[in-house]
Amino acid sequence: MLFPAGDDEPSFEDAPRILLFTGKGGTGKTTCAAATALRAARNGHKTLVLSSDPAHSLADALDQELGPEAQEVHDDLFAQEVDLYYSMRKHWGNMRELMLTVFRWQGVDQIAAEELAALPGMNEGSVLLWLEEALREADYDLVVVDSAPTGETLTLLTLPQVTQWWLAKAFPFQELAVKSLGFGVRKTTGIPLDKGYEELEVIFEKLERVQQVLATPSTTSIRLVTNPEKMVIEEARRAFTYLQLYGYGVDSVIVNRVLPEAEVPENSFFEGYVESQRGYLEEIEQSFRPLPILQVPHLGEEVFGAERLGRVGDAMYSKRAPTDVFYDEPTFTVQEDGDAYVLKLRLTFAAEDDLDVRHLGDQLVVQVANQRSNVLLPTFLNYYRMTNATLDEGWLRVRFTPDGASSPA
Repeated sequence: MLFPAGDDEPSFEDAPRILLFTGKGGTGKTTCAAATALRAARNGHKTLVLSSDPAHSLADALDQELGPEAQEVHDDLFAQEVDLYYSMRKHWGNMRELMLTVFRWQGVDQIAAEELAALPGMNEGSVLLWLEEALREADYDLVVVDSAPTGETLTLLTLPQVTQWWLAKAFPFQELAVKSLGFGVRKTTGIPLDKGYEELEVIFEKLERVQQVLATPSTTSIRLVTNPEKMVIEEARRAFTYLQLYGYGVDSVIVNRVLPEAEVPENSFFEGYVESQRGYLEEIEQSFRPLPILQVPHLGEEVFGAERLGRVGDAMYSKRAPTDVFYDEPTFTVQEDGDAYVLKLRLTFAAEDDLDVRHLGDQLVVQVANQRSNVLLPTFLNYYRMTNATLDEGWLRVRFTPDGASSPA
C-alpha cells in the first residue's frame, strides 16, 4: 500500500503506471507523449493520455477531436484534454459557487465573475483531480500525462505542498469553528463558506494522496523531452535539478528531432547544423549520465496521426517497453555518521552560488535559484541541529549533530 487509507479513502495499491512528459515549450513533448501512449496501447495496455497543456495540441497530434472527458480514440487508447471551466464545475463546484457568490455580492457581473472565480493553480489542481479519479477508478494500466511546459509542470507537481500550507495558514483556527462560522455566514449572506471549506478539505486530501503516488518511482516516472540545442538543454538541466529537489524521479531524457547524419549530403545547408548537433548530443550524454538517453529522429515531416506517431514510438523505444522503469536511483537519503546524521539530496546541476539551505523546525528549506522546497525531516532529527551544508558532485550533504555538540572543524 502506498499510504494509509481510511474507510472512505482509496489506497491506490493497484494504481496504474504513470508517465509524465515535460520539457521546454516547442520540444515536441506532446508528440512524444502521444507516441508513447499509442505504443503502449498497441502492446495491449489500456492507456489514458491526459493533456494538461492549455495549448490543447494533443488533439492535433492524434488527429482526433477531443473533449474534457476521456474518450476512446484507438483500441485500448483513451485521450482527454483538461478544460478548466468544465473541471471547475465538476471538481470545484462549491468553491466555484462560493467565489461566484462573493463576486456577485460585490456587484461583479456574471461573465467577469466566472473569469475571476478561476483562481491561480486551479488548472493544475484540476489536472491532479482528473488523475486522482483515474487512479481511484483503477480502470487503466497506464496513464500518460502530457504536461504543460516546465514552469507549469513544477507548479503542478508542487501544488499539493502549497495548498496544504495555504489551508493551514488561511484557516489556523479549529475546523469546527470554521464550519460553524461558515454556516452562519451562509444563512446570513448566502455565501456558502462552510460548503466551500468542506470541499477544500476533500480536494486537498485528494491532492495529497495523488502526490504520494506521483513521488513513488516504481509507479511514476518523469521523462524530460529536449532537443539538441543549447537553450533547450539548459532548461532541461534546470528542470532535472528542480524535479530532484521536490523528490520526483526522472527515468530518462528524450532527445527529439535529431537530424539523421546519414541523410544529410556533404556541403548542404544542414551540414553546419549536423556538426553542432553532434556536439550537443555528446553534451547531453555527459550531462545526464547515467540516465538513459532516447533519441527520436526528425521524420522530415509534420508528426500527426497514428501512422506517424507509431514511427516515432518505434524509434523512441526500439526494443524497450515504454511502461518499464528505465532508471531508479533515490534522490533523498539520511545516513548515520557516528553520533551525527548526514542528509543527502540529489541536485545534479545546482550551483553553489544559487543554493541556500536553512533548518527551520521539522523542515529543511532548500532553495535553488528561484525554486524552493520544504523537505520534511525525520522526527528524530528534531533533537539535532544543522551544522553545515555542502554541495559535492551533484549531492547536497547536510550534517546534523546532537544539540550541544560542536560543529566539526
